[in-house]
Amino acid sequence: MDAEFWLERWREGRTHFHQTRVTPLLQKYWPGLDVPAGGKVLVPLCGKSLDMVWLAAQGHEVLGVELAPLAVEQFFAENELRPVIHESSYGRHYVAGNIEIICGDIYNLDARILSHCVGAYDRAALVALPESMRASYVRHVYGQLSPSWRGLLITLDYPQEEMAGPPFSIADSEAQVLFQGVAPAAIIDRRDILDKEPKFQAAGVSRLDTVVYRLGQQRA
Repeated sequence: MDAEFWLERWREGRTHFHQTRVTPLLQKYWPGLDVPAGGKVLVPLCGKSLDMVWLAAQGHEVLGVELAPLAVEQFFAENELRPVIHESSYGRHYVAGNIEIICGDIYNLDARILSHCVGAYDRAALVALPESMRASYVRHVYGQLSPSWRGLLITLDYPQEEMAGPPFSIADSEAQVLFQGVAPAAIIDRRDILDKEPKFQAAGVSRLDTVVYRLGQQRA
């Protein structure tokens, strides 16, 4: 699954993963993480997610990373934001207020960028990656964040043999292995959403859960 796969999806408008509202699970569980006000929050593979607007409204500096230029341009246009644009070795940077999106490959980012992030929010990034890419992704991205970071991860859990991803299924056993040595990953919510997902129903999926993880150490 290479970059062209996702670029083609954006060009063809096959972006069912994009939500036209802020994710309710983010609104419910983010405040409990106690990510410092004003702290920088990483949103990997961000697309044009409205969740970035919500995080910025909570007072955070938001750093999105997205491969598709079309997604980045649509984000700023649809939210009536006029970004200042500059280039770096990491890609093309779009900055408007306390939202910055780097249009480029997330694997090009290093600790000079990632170590400033004290928070992370992943709704559709990890589940977009095939199994062979997940371990290196977690190590590269989450392994280079600020030592005291904490975040929210939202995954899907369903019988993978019943439907080809993306989005892919990630069982809790895999999530624990992926984040072992990187950060504690604790389930804080699991709910059945099959009745809300016609695509999965049409594919014959028998079970579909959305699972929310708190990542990082919980403050005392």
